[in-house]
Amino acid sequence: MQAPETGTPTGSASPPRRDILALTAGALAAAGAFGVFWSFLRSLAPAADVLADAVLEIDLAPIPEGSAITVLWQGKPVFLRRRTADEIARARADDDAPMPDPAPDATRAQRPEWLVVVGVCTHLGCVPLGQRAGETRGRYDGWFCPCHGSHYDLAGRIRLGPAPRNLDIPPYAFAGTDRIRIG
Repeated sequence: MQAPETGTPTGSASPPRRDILALTAGALAAAGAFGVFWSFLRSLAPAADVLADAVLEIDLAPIPEGSAITVLWQGKPVFLRRRTADEIARARADDDAPMPDPAPDATRAQRPEWLVVVGVCTHLGCVPLGQRAGETRGRYDGWFCPCHGSHYDLAGRIRLGPAPRNLDIPPYAFAGTDRIRIG
């Protein structure tokens, strides 16, 4: 006596039932893996509030000479200082002074009267003093971080203290004579 055949009957073109189940399970697993992968990729994208702060445009006209303002860009304070002719001259006179992170004043400001720096101390991320009238501006008349004693000059260069480098310069461009675009 012969055992009955398993699989597809003779002359039939349809695959066995277990092959269809395996293909269906594989397709569902691939779709699930793609869904997980896509969700992970989307989580790496910047949040909507960060994208909204990606570019910031500021009107410079109301800022008088010798004063400064602070704006928030990407959650960080950015210091904009409209320097006087005396402040520019003092910053340039110190170009050859010994510094931990030497940089000439001309490379720190696109326009000499406007200095734009990220207001975060490069030592441990504190916000230095010196933006408001009456605040301690440090030994070099720029900014002073009271947490660990870093002194920055009128070009945002580190002159004294534990900070390893100058205040960072954000990407910016002037949009006309009285407007600046940060980011």
